Amino acid sequence: MQKQSQHPGFDLTAFMKQVGDQKFPPVEKWHPEFCGDIDMRIASDGTWFYMGTPIGRKKMVKLFASVLRKDDDGKTYLVTPVEKIGITVDDAPFVATSVEFAEPDSGPSLCFTTNVGDVVIASADNPIRVVVDVETGEPRPYILVRGRLEALIARSVYYELIEKGDIENVAGSSRCSIISNSVSFSLGEWPSTE
Repeated sequence: MQKQSQHPGFDLTAFMKQVGDQKFPPVEKWHPEFCGDIDMRIASDGTWFYMGTPIGRKKMVKLFASVLRKDDDGKTYLVTPVEKIGITVDDAPFVATSVEFAEPDSGPSLCFTTNVGDVVIASADNPIRVVVDVETGEPRPYILVRGRLEALIARSVYYELIEKGDIENVAGSSRCSIISNSVSFSLGEWPSTE
């Protein structure tokens, strides 16, 4: 397996403290009545829209993102102690826009940052998964951020993962995997070029 190098100036201890210090409202514990859907949409590129207009204030987007919850019914809601409002999500509510590769004594870690500033370390609790579009063969990689909310891993970030991953050729196929927090994650499989 290729060694994952630590990003210059990257401090995993400080990063893990930042992850641990993230505070989110306890939306999983709130069970208000459903108040209906609103014309709010999160596009597949992570842009938030209200009534067809992009929400340009990053602070407002981060506030809305902090009270998102995806329920068993597959729908995504904005949740407060007194309201539960349905919104539309084209793909995943977040986009993982960067990744840091760290190799502390305990082994490699993949530290992702999303478009709304959430930070997450790939692990058994925050797995990476790749879905392949049956029509186009395009991979769509995701990481679980919190609850049932995932981030689509940006294409450039996915290519960084592939570059750092371990590629194995088996029976005419190439398989790529990568390790983070002692867990191996599949990044996909494709016909071998060898």
